[in-house]
Amino acid sequence: YLLRGGYMTVVTITDDNFEEEVSSSDTPVLVDYWATWCGPCKMVGPIVEEVAAEFEGKLKVGKLDVDSNQASAAKQNVMSIPTLLLFKDGEVIAQQVGALSKTQLTDFIETNL
Repeated sequence: YLLRGGYMTVVTITDDNFEEEVSSSDTPVLVDYWATWCGPCKMVGPIVEEVAAEFEGKLKVGKLDVDSNQASAAKQNVMSIPTLLLFKDGEVIAQQVGALSKTQLTDFIETNL
């Protein structure tokens, strides 16, 4: 991971690297399903990046652009965005649909880790 602007860089998840970055990860993975045209996604994005830094070492955080990676989004039945999925051992253990505050996101992660 590289530091960027004080925060850990969030991993870009694609159809091509999903297996490696998410399914095969030893660490739980939070995936933010988003798109460039989605207003609420733009609000959630910086919060996801802050949380990535706070949970460093306990949680991998990635972003998946649903427009460029439709297969991965379809496989997880992501119908609306933003959707946050928490994976452990390659399985979805929790889901959060819609924009949320940093406190809500932190609670969501802590409840499910």
